Amino acid sequence: MMTQEYQYKKREVTLDKDREFRLGEGRISGYSSLILGVLSLLAVLAYLFPSYLTTTELRQAYDAEQLQSLLKYGMYFSLFFGVLTFVLGKYRRMGAAGISLTLIAFALGGYSIPVQDVEPRALSLGVDWLILAFLGSAFVFMTLEKLMPKYKNQVILRKEWGLDLFYFCFNHLAISAILLYANYHVSHFEWALSPEFQNYIQSIPLLLQVVIIILCADFVLYWEHRFFHEVKAIWPIHAVHHSVETMDWLAGSRGHFLQVFSERAMVMIPLYLLGADKAALDIYVTFAALQAVLIHCNTKVKFGWLRYIFVTPQFHHWHHSSEKPAIDTNYSAHLVLFDWLFGTYHMPNDHWPADYGTTRKLPTSFIGQLFYPLTSHISDKKS
Repeated sequence: MMTQEYQYKKREVTLDKDREFRLGEGRISGYSSLILGVLSLLAVLAYLFPSYLTTTELRQAYDAEQLQSLLKYGMYFSLFFGVLTFVLGKYRRMGAAGISLTLIAFALGGYSIPVQDVEPRALSLGVDWLILAFLGSAFVFMTLEKLMPKYKNQVILRKEWGLDLFYFCFNHLAISAILLYANYHVSHFEWALSPEFQNYIQSIPLLLQVVIIILCADFVLYWEHRFFHEVKAIWPIHAVHHSVETMDWLAGSRGHFLQVFSERAMVMIPLYLLGADKAALDIYVTFAALQAVLIHCNTKVKFGWLRYIFVTPQFHHWHHSSEKPAIDTNYSAHLVLFDWLFGTYHMPNDHWPADYGTTRKLPTSFIGQLFYPLTSHISDKKS
């Protein structure tokens, strides 16, 4: 979708010096100590209570003993950065908090806790999933945003970053509940299973299986996403995700739990019916997880000819724009194909959005956004 008459503007981002990380001020050390202290304590608790604080599916994908080496370095670096805040004389409270949390982690057994087997439980907190996802995402995508930023003046601690960090933690901790609901949902489609069809899918090359999975999953996600936008009654649920006004690697984490549960349940249907090899499913899950973070990033990477096939940051940033030509466009999650086919494609050459967010402002607290689907309808009725 293109609007020739529209005058595209350039986004202006003013450097927020009060939130900027600068070497020698102690802020970097304070946050590093605190974050590593929190993650270290969570990791130790996960080793102590694996059946309650780890996800059975993810535990099979990593070596818990090898990761204790990572925990070891994380704990010592937390102490180092904590001490550094006292040397620099600033952000000492954060440093003290990081040191305290790390010392508690050491007292509970630290990185020497014997690895226990995980007894499968219907519900558990995905603490391991949270830790690994945060470390991986923060390292990869924050590095990308600093090396190749779209907006150089955009700071890491931008406005409402804490809210989106909370969403990140909430959604990752609730992964077992999300999977439980998704599995329950897809069980209703058992009548549509075809062993012959699934055997055929498993017989074709692995890469082709992945391509088929991406196409089928994206078709479902496209229409689910479009319904959230175009059905007025459910738009307030999805509006929470669109309330982000600054795009970065954390922005994609903001989402009402009803939307998060719905997306996971809907995308499980084609995966369930296809019955592809586990290896193909693992590749797709990894691809989808990385792409979901990447497309929200503050990066200027254009991806060349790949942007005409895959959803990229520029493409998805337009989906988040509050500018008139971009509203209700670019619904696809993986490929641009279905936006091309169904007339919702919007990619105006080299232009990027000047404004993000919703045309109607939402509450800026988690509780306010949690109840927004209800309060917005009440407000509409009164008006």
